[in-house]
Amino acid sequence: MSLTTCTIHVTQRQERAVYLSGDLAKALKLSKTRTVTLKLGSKSVSLSLKLLKKSGNHLYLTPTVYTQLKLPRNGTTMVTTSSGRDIRLGPLIGILTNVVKSTTSPFGSRTEFIREFMRAGSDKAFYFGFSPSDVNWTQETVSAIVPRSEGGWVRKVLPLPDVVYNRLPSRRAEKLASMNAFKQRFIRRGIPLFNWSFFDKWDVYHLLEGTDAFRYVPESKINPNSTQVKEMLEKHKFIYLKPTAGSLGIGIYRLTYNPKRGYYARFRKGSRNVLLRFSRFESLIAHVNRHSNNMQGYVIQQGIRLIEIDSCPIDFRFHMTKNSSNQWVVAAIGAKKAGKGSVTTHVRTGGMLMTPEQVLRQIFGSRADTVLTNAKESAIKLAEDIETKHRHTLGELGFDIGIDQNERIWMFEANSKPGRSIFKHPALKEQGKASLQYIYDYCLYLSRFRSRRES
Repeated sequence: MSLTTCTIHVTQRQERAVYLSGDLAKALKLSKTRTVTLKLGSKSVSLSLKLLKKSGNHLYLTPTVYTQLKLPRNGTTMVTTSSGRDIRLGPLIGILTNVVKSTTSPFGSRTEFIREFMRAGSDKAFYFGFSPSDVNWTQETVSAIVPRSEGGWVRKVLPLPDVVYNRLPSRRAEKLASMNAFKQRFIRRGIPLFNWSFFDKWDVYHLLEGTDAFRYVPESKINPNSTQVKEMLEKHKFIYLKPTAGSLGIGIYRLTYNPKRGYYARFRKGSRNVLLRFSRFESLIAHVNRHSNNMQGYVIQQGIRLIEIDSCPIDFRFHMTKNSSNQWVVAAIGAKKAGKGSVTTHVRTGGMLMTPEQVLRQIFGSRADTVLTNAKESAIKLAEDIETKHRHTLGELGFDIGIDQNERIWMFEANSKPGRSIFKHPALKEQGKASLQYIYDYCLYLSRFRSRRES
């Protein structure tokens, strides 16, 4: 396989050919080839190959061929050949998401994130955003939304991509059989699609059961009955009750048992943190059942005594990505300090974002680096074991990880489409950019735009 970058130009020559500079033909080992198949995404055109006495890596297309291939733009891109008979331009990276009618923010609140992702490798790849309704399977094209070089966005009809990065935002839509069938159509055409769907909380428990990494998961039960809740409370003294399909900490209860003082329920109501005391277990469970559909669609999870600052628990968001070698890496870590009286560490409920170094030095002193290394190794092990058991391709994971007062690592939640709120912290902005670079590199790996030496 030969791989390099080149600059694409449009030439007014009339011949049905692709013109390569001598340097580019040499780099691609095509100096003696006379006909080639030129490919972009799902489109391919057979052409005669003409060499030009020109230095540098340049490729020239006639206006007809440029239109046939449905190139989004000219300029620089990667180019590869594997058989000496084909030339692939790209990669063509499609971001699957919701599209709204707006010329300035076509992806709604996700527009800025998608624009930022498209900047990674923008001089070596073609990017577009699209929704499920934008795909024409018969013609193998997409009515794509492409960034303009001068700013803004434009619709263009492009080929099916080399790889799909799934950022569909709706849990409900992704559960539909029609959406599953839509994504399967890419797989059947040999187009990799990663981040298949959202995880429910119980999915992760099932995926890790029986693996080495299961030791990091607190004891949990799905759709619990009152007897199980009482047993867990007596065993652990406090537990969490979470909706299986929840996010952002919404609908979570912290239930506590104090043998001398009774039972407590802490939860969020509107913009307030609420604490209720019950003298009897029956009163507590009656309240919980009333507000949680009798705990159907809920998980109870063992409470862990986490490390604290100012008597406020701390947990960590680990943002994991794959890299160009198909390895899991810790792209970023944000520490989250719970707000006073809050059930969770979410910033919207009064939590505070900090760097892990800030937190761990304050708590563990000279052991901080050792504790952080241990947590990173645990997170990579968790990602590897989830991936081994998961049926679909993963490129990104978010873990909510806790460290208890004995330095033991715990994983409370895994997200297959992690949010990016931790990157709002000034100290984590560069890690935010690095995480997008890793995802771009993983797109190169999946679309086979890596040389053997690098893969």
